[in-house]
Amino acid sequence: MGRRWLPEAAKPARGYATSRAVTRGNLWRLPRSHQAGSIPGEPSPFRRRMASASASGAPAAAEVLRRRRIISSRLYLDDIRAPRSVTRPRSPPPLQPRFAAVGRNNRAPFAQAPVKWGHVRGFLEDAGLLQSDRIVEPLEASEDDLLLVHSESYLNSLKSSEEVARIVEVPAVALLPNLLVQQKLLYPFRKQVGGSVLSAKLALERGWAINIGGGHHCSAEEGGGFCAYADISLCIHFAFVCLNISRVMIIDLDAHQGNGHEKDFGGDGRVYTLDMYNSGIYPFDHVAKKYIDQKVELDSGTKTEDYLENLDKALNVTCS
Repeated sequence: MGRRWLPEAAKPARGYATSRAVTRGNLWRLPRSHQAGSIPGEPSPFRRRMASASASGAPAAAEVLRRRRIISSRLYLDDIRAPRSVTRPRSPPPLQPRFAAVGRNNRAPFAQAPVKWGHVRGFLEDAGLLQSDRIVEPLEASEDDLLLVHSESYLNSLKSSEEVARIVEVPAVALLPNLLVQQKLLYPFRKQVGGSVLSAKLALERGWAINIGGGHHCSAEEGGGFCAYADISLCIHFAFVCLNISRVMIIDLDAHQGNGHEKDFGGDGRVYTLDMYNSGIYPFDHVAKKYIDQKVELDSGTKTEDYLENLDKALNVTCS
């Protein structure tokens, strides 16, 4: 009898720039064509979009401001000195990161996710699969960094403990002083944003990198599903400006639909989204579904063998 499966524990496919992987973390592995820069023969949607935006002036000015914020950001840790080599274990483990950009494990009664991700790091270290000199701690995303995607009104809404409680789906958070919510919950989330942004740079430099943390339900104007910041969207905007990348593929293998990044990049020809998720659970976002380039909807109880077969078929489509 095959193993019963809820599609949360899928293993990411090899050779793609992936934004959702095991442990709800972010894994980036760029194919050679993307590592070299733009794809030969492909038009540049970004150039066309900038040309059309210049007609009105305001969108072009917004793009200029976004680029300035990205260039002045410190999230890429340009002075980082990390080893290039990796000692491979005798048997390949499920995760073999050369670099892991991880946030701090800030333990709080309601912050279950940061604790979980800290346990993942501890498990890999205890098992000898991850060495401490291959761990890079990212910086916290600043307000200027977050304004690349989010509006001031959205960021101001996070100063309400009631709003944060809605986003993280923990009613008790509404009773806490917002200063405590900022320090014990939103600060770790902002560190995870820094990890997602940094992981793309390290992947391009070293082959691949994993950020243990992050989320995919938050869009530019709305948080939800325990996701307060749109770290995937920020990561991609940084990559477009600083890493000479013209196109990105998001392979989202979390059990839930990744409605946040789907709404942020809906209609953007530079971003291709493959989302494979359980159609019978949160978030049921039918608006975001329209922006998925290739969606694979599964049912609860899907067997591992059936899941992997569906994944192989979907990846074959993306490569064709």
